[in-house]
Amino acid sequence: MPTLFVTGANRGLGLEFVRQYREAGWDVIATVRETSPELESLGAEVRTLDMADAAAVSAVRAGRPIDLLIANAGTYGPRDASDGQAAGEWLDTFAVNTIAPYLLAQALLPEVRAASGKLIVISTRMGSLADNSSGGFLAYRSSKTALNMAWQTLALANPDLVCVPLHPGWVQTRMGGESAPVVPKQSIAAMRRVIDGLTLEDSGKFFDFEGKAVPW
Repeated sequence: MPTLFVTGANRGLGLEFVRQYREAGWDVIATVRETSPELESLGAEVRTLDMADAAAVSAVRAGRPIDLLIANAGTYGPRDASDGQAAGEWLDTFAVNTIAPYLLAQALLPEVRAASGKLIVISTRMGSLADNSSGGFLAYRSSKTALNMAWQTLALANPDLVCVPLHPGWVQTRMGGESAPVVPKQSIAAMRRVIDGLTLEDSGKFFDFEGKAVPW
């Protein structure tokens, strides 16, 4: 039975990843800061992990081969930075959105490699330099741009593994809002199909939830 390791699993995209992979018969290790009754009901192995705690992230071990890592947890951060407080919040956004996923991937590399698994990170089209025509959302955009660079570097350093950032679409989550055109069930089902089809030739590239290439 294959194993998924997913972060940020108590709501939104993370919770839907757990639900769909459990329904498909996978073992799931789901990490959260705080669990929820809905997550507990899905039969995943729930572990506490704060992605803002770099030492804790670096110390993570699954304890068994990992067929699929999905680094999903993220935060929005300030929309702009014009004072010291906002600058600190911007740094915190980088810690969670950029540094923590990379540290997690490094920590779990031996267990992913043991299963010839895949390393997926949930990014966003808003991190694309080529796609930024409206500005705004400074912390989120810049942290995801840096995340894309980190994941491409991860791919180059590990040519035997599939390392890919995915854009989930504009999804109806707490971050995406109710006006988003895509629901979590649709986004996750589509991303699962993309993940299933990824090969080493795709490693280091950036795709959306429908499998279309996203410009850097």
